[in-house]
Parts: sequence; structure tokens; C-alpha cells
Amino acid sequence: MRAIILAAGRGERMRPLTDSLPKPLLKVAGKSLIEYHLEKLAAVGVTTVVINHAWLGHKIVDSLGDGSRWGLAIVYSDESTQALETAGGIANALPLLGSEPFWVINGDIWTDFDFSLLPKTLTSGCLAHLLLTKNPEHHPNGDFSINDHLLNIDGAVKYTYTGLGLYHPQLFTSLTVKRMALAPILKQAINQHQISGQILSAQWTDVGTPERLSTLEYQLELEDKE
Repeated sequence: MRAIILAAGRGERMRPLTDSLPKPLLKVAGKSLIEYHLEKLAAVGVTTVVINHAWLGHKIVDSLGDGSRWGLAIVYSDESTQALETAGGIANALPLLGSEPFWVINGDIWTDFDFSLLPKTLTSGCLAHLLLTKNPEHHPNGDFSINDHLLNIDGAVKYTYTGLGLYHPQLFTSLTVKRMALAPILKQAINQHQISGQILSAQWTDVGTPERLSTLEYQLELEDKE
């Protein structure tokens, strides 16, 4: 099993914290966001992790190295000349990910979800399986609804995509442009009934602003004292 951690974003909403540091290296409870992911991936037996990077990407490489401290082999997909957005970044890294389904993890989220529960296989006819969660305050309208395990665009009750999912490389092989966001690719596949999903049963935070980072830090400090 391989995984890619998406770490190429500029983190505009996180400024000024991200003026000198890539967002996945921001720390909460003494550990960078991306380190939480690496520890979880190593714990479930993942051996190779691909990390794409662009903004201040050299700091990610310098900080994480070859991954040996976690028992991992980290391979980097360098987008420093042009950030390719989410779908473009994954497509660019396909030669490093192989021909089997792989996990995609956003580098700027935090969750206590047990990665051993991540799906390892896809339902026949599906090209991805996404983990969704109840809509946070900053994203009240959600992204997708679920009907009989398949995702829909226009359902009455919508949930928020967590940035965790299992993807088949075939979803990205037909990209006609190099730089592209993930949402249009997903919506097209959802309309063709090719994306399944489930609701995440765990704490989850999209660490997208300094305020959310501070709130998460406070929550974890409280839990540590209990």
C-alpha cells in the first residue's frame, strides 16, 4: 500500500504563519501536522509515502528527510517550478505511486482516525472512496451526499470531504491539462456513479486558519490533562 500526502499548497489563509513555513510543517501539540500522518501510516505498515511540495518545499525535505526515522521511504514530487493543484499534483506523482489504488491525505488536516480502518480496496466500478464528516462551522453546506454508499452531488443532506480517501490511478490518467483542482474530477466521476464513500467516526480538523490551529492546540492540551 502506498500513500501520497498533499503538501504543495501556499496556505494563504494561514498567513503570516505560512510566510516562512509550509502549512504541513506547522506544529500542534509539539508535532507538525504532517508528522501525525507519517506516524499513522508507518503504524499500519505503509512503507513508501510520496509527498508533493511547492511553496518552501525544501523545508519539508529538510525536515522529514528520507523518512527512515519513521521506518518509511519518503519520495518527493517536486512542484517548485509550478504548483499543479490537487488533481494535477496527484497525476504528476503517478509514476511514484504505482498501478494499484493508493491513499491520498491532505497535509493540512488533523484527525485521530485510526488509519488501520482506511479502505484498502475499491468497490467494483468505483475509482475512489472518500471519507466524509459532519460539516464544520466554516463549511456549513458540505460537499457531497451519500446514497447507498455512493456519493451524490445534489442530495438533501451533504457532508464535508475530509481530505482522506482511497484513489485508483485511472481517475487521473485522462487529465488533459497539467494543472487542475481535484473537485471537478471528483464531480465528473460522481455523476458517473464511480465514487463511493463513508462517514468518518473520529475527531477531524481542517487546519486552514491560525484560529483553527489555536483551537486545535487548546483542545489537545485539554485532552492531555484529562
